[in-house]
Amino acid sequence: MLIRVSPQHPIKPSEITAEAVHADRRQFLARMGLAGAGLALAGCSEAKPPVPPAAGAGPAATSALPALEVGKTSALAGGEKPSSYEDITHYNNYYEFGTDKSDPARNAATLRPRPWTVLIDGECDAPGQLDLDALIKPHALEERIYRLRCVEAWSMVIPWVGVPLADLLKRFKPNSKAKFVQFFSLADAEQMPMIRRGVLPYPYREGLRIDEAMHPLAFMVVGLYGKVLPNQNGAPIRLMAPWKYGFKAAKSIVRIRFTETQPETTWNAIGAAEYGFYGNVNPEVDHPRWSQASERRLGELFRKPTLMFNGYPEVAPLYAGMDLRRYY
Repeated sequence: MLIRVSPQHPIKPSEITAEAVHADRRQFLARMGLAGAGLALAGCSEAKPPVPPAAGAGPAATSALPALEVGKTSALAGGEKPSSYEDITHYNNYYEFGTDKSDPARNAATLRPRPWTVLIDGECDAPGQLDLDALIKPHALEERIYRLRCVEAWSMVIPWVGVPLADLLKRFKPNSKAKFVQFFSLADAEQMPMIRRGVLPYPYREGLRIDEAMHPLAFMVVGLYGKVLPNQNGAPIRLMAPWKYGFKAAKSIVRIRFTETQPETTWNAIGAAEYGFYGNVNPEVDHPRWSQASERRLGELFRKPTLMFNGYPEVAPLYAGMDLRRYY
């Protein structure tokens, strides 16, 4: 059933991507052979082989990754069994390392996740840099077992390790003008072999409304299955808002910016008709090229019905009064 509830931060017409910009992005993707083809990259096999990893860089798959000290575990996926470690680390969307689901696990060893800092700036009273290792402290981390639903209609259940996003953001004291939070991913052609091909306009950008970012379910991930986050899963730090489609979960984050107006996000900018700014899981709003009413859980034989907000109804008050077909 469609939930209709009043927006706390109504979207101004001036904040919506201009039609001319949208058209230009679509033409860009068409030239790249992506538009209208399920974003399958023609000629991807011609990409240069990845550069050998730097000394000390971790492997793409994580058998040798160090364990993390986790303070508590919360099963927030309705008691569902987590997907296999193999599926989670070998079936990935990460276009900086290739467009096929198996490409990131094969190519992401070139990513160097240490040392790593995240710049936090914009509408906040205490801007600064976050050193990732200072965030990963004994007993400061939580494990949260969340559903992940991809807009392509496949899903997983993943035991992420990290910290509540609100706890991180509050350190930098967002001010009264901070209505949104924008996230920027690393864009380094030396470490990410597909960036030279221009598959997307880089750096990858995502955003949340400030009240979404401060919701208790929003999470900053630094690991999975009790180990340091694998490169192909967005190492060393990524976003997770489990009631939203996976494209909202920015990976390898290097900057977080507080903004007064709705920020540009990558998929919304290049295909607004298919990828809304909100990206909420809603089985009643189909992707233009396929239904969102059901999903394929990796490791299971039969499809299952898609749940509103991916089965996290506690976020519904965030969208009180909003037309969720318009603001999809």
